[in-house]
Amino acid sequence: MSWSPGSGGWLGALCTSRALAASWFVAYSAVLPLTQAAWQLSATQAGLIQSAFHLGYLVSLLIVGFITDHFGAKRAWLATGAFACASPFLFVFLADGFWSAFWLHALTGLCQGGSYTPVLALINDHVERARRARAMGFLIAASSAGYALCLGVAGFALQFTDWRGALTTVALMPLVAWFLGLAAMRGTANRVHPRPAGEPVLAAIPAVLRNRNGMLSVWGYTFHNWELLGLWAWLPAFLTAAVMASGTAAADAAALALALSALTYVANIGGSIVGGTMADRWGRTQSILLWSCVSLALSFSIGWLIALPVALLVALACLYNFAGIADSATHSTV
Repeated sequence: MSWSPGSGGWLGALCTSRALAASWFVAYSAVLPLTQAAWQLSATQAGLIQSAFHLGYLVSLLIVGFITDHFGAKRAWLATGAFACASPFLFVFLADGFWSAFWLHALTGLCQGGSYTPVLALINDHVERARRARAMGFLIAASSAGYALCLGVAGFALQFTDWRGALTTVALMPLVAWFLGLAAMRGTANRVHPRPAGEPVLAAIPAVLRNRNGMLSVWGYTFHNWELLGLWAWLPAFLTAAVMASGTAAADAAALALALSALTYVANIGGSIVGGTMADRWGRTQSILLWSCVSLALSFSIGWLIALPVALLVALACLYNFAGIADSATHSTV
């Protein structure tokens, strides 16, 4: 089965693949209370393991960007995506304490850029500008769907198995994602944007650094992700603490908090699509300013509201996730 590049079916298949691939991003957060107890981790150590993943992911985005430019988005996705779907199994089967988890989770992060950057390039190549921000919104919404799917699957699996069994179940989803993406791109040509003759591979770096508007965009996206990735890493533990503070036993609080966190990621789906659509219709600057102000207000306030009723706190967390990701599509659109 193949779809015409840029068509709705093609975009839908890529978004579904992205949802499954993104499921690993919050897998560690889903079982964090259990691994923290099993490995006797301090709060600092538990946070460092998640930070190692994000650091690896940051490096991978830079590396995969050059690979995509040099070899084309389709080839980059196929090659690097294979590592993205294989690396989680190393963490599942080999992590047994702080240091092994730290390095193995960093490795999984280092392999994840291949499931994202090339897909952005494919959308940029094959979707016309007039609907590109909305297409990016659907792709980012798919990522959020993957996060929610991970938490739902992990929470369900934990009723029958331990944290390794739950993570094994989650690790299967990126594997399915790679084969689905392979099917989706069968009819998609690999497009390489050649550099000027004689220009070295790294010549683009100083050119970007000298581009004031480009660097403002880079820094804006950097701090946008600083907030967003921090929120996603912290929210399940925050909701677990809130549920426990309401009187729920610790054994039940983790599973309930995962379900509530999954609900907030569903709000991300709407935020991505609404933000991208608003950017196409009313302007990208206006969309970024609106949603950045909303998420800024919530980022300063939500941590102080842990004593609120859990239902109200979850509603605020949904709004925070909605607003926090609503400008992602705009930042990602060329």
